Amino acid sequence: MYAIIKTGGKQYKVEENQAIFVEKLNVEEGQEVTFDQVLLIGSRSITVGTPTIEGAKVTGTVEKQGREKKVVTYKYKPKKHSHTKKGHRQPYTKVLINKIEA
Repeated sequence: MYAIIKTGGKQYKVEENQAIFVEKLNVEEGQEVTFDQVLLIGSRSITVGTPTIEGAKVTGTVEKQGREKKVVTYKYKPKKHSHTKKGHRQPYTKVLINKIEA
């Protein structure tokens, strides 16, 4: 059984006992989190929401809060002695999916 959920402005295909990395959630490590915006549930038959499925939810446990590897941007203008170097680390939350309820 799998489901497609929406969180943080993105959509994720999840299955039970799968770890996913989502945009940062304000939840402590070890606590449960519930995703209510379930767009699709599939097993032997597929249930599609309009836009979401009422009563369906996906629960998971927060394993880790962290930040991704640094992405470096470098702007350079030739012959002008102008350059700018910036870095960014995007925060994420690692969630282990426990149960998909239809």
